[in-house]
Amino acid sequence: MTGTVPTLQDYFRHLRMVETANELPALLRNAEKHSWTYLEFLEEILTYEMKRREEKNIEKRLKRAKFPYYKTLDEFKISEQQSLSLRQIQQLRELNWLEQQFNLILLGPPGVGKTHIAIGMGLEAIQKGFKVSFYTMGDLINLLKTQEYLRKSQLQLKTILQADLVIIDDLMYMAMDQREANMFFHLVNDLYERSSIILTSNKGPEQWGELMGDKGITTAILDRLLHRVEVIHLNGESYRIKNRTTIFEAESVQT
Repeated sequence: MTGTVPTLQDYFRHLRMVETANELPALLRNAEKHSWTYLEFLEEILTYEMKRREEKNIEKRLKRAKFPYYKTLDEFKISEQQSLSLRQIQQLRELNWLEQQFNLILLGPPGVGKTHIAIGMGLEAIQKGFKVSFYTMGDLINLLKTQEYLRKSQLQLKTILQADLVIIDDLMYMAMDQREANMFFHLVNDLYERSSIILTSNKGPEQWGELMGDKGITTAILDRLLHRVEVIHLNGESYRIKNRTTIFEAESVQT
């Protein structure tokens, strides 16, 4: 039995082992170089295929998540945030709350790291095989308002509903009319006990009713969001202000 390398590559592609097919010449060279046994060679092929498939799945999940940027939890400067400990960060990154479909609400003034933590949690979830969607509240409301007539909005909403974790950034940064609040309620209701939600806001739940304008809808939304939730209060000086760059030199300019 004398198959050529291109023929073997075609066999692997037929079996949908595309990554192995592309890498086969290099794998064969390594097998010869290191005198692998048949079992070692077979293990190397399967390990390589599984690793590359998982890497590509992570790439797909990252693309679908629509993060505005990537910031990991390791990059979060815990020393500058006195209201959250390293131990708490480690507990959160274990994602037990996500597996139990708990929600997280990150509250605090602008610039204290709410979005950074939310994105960091999202990245951890993606690495562990979960599907994530990230939207600002403004983009989400626009999506809900256009779903009736835009195919793109319908597809994006479908992705949100299929996610294990939905991150909504800047919740309640602006007031909603009754129609918008009603659409937001239906989304929260659809996600209830099916997905976890991370919300970031500079206003506490007790203030949300003022911005939704409908006490009944606000109560219904809070009932679902707060049923299983961890509320984290962040405080301190804005990182963006504290670590800002300047166009001026360190020494003051003398006039």
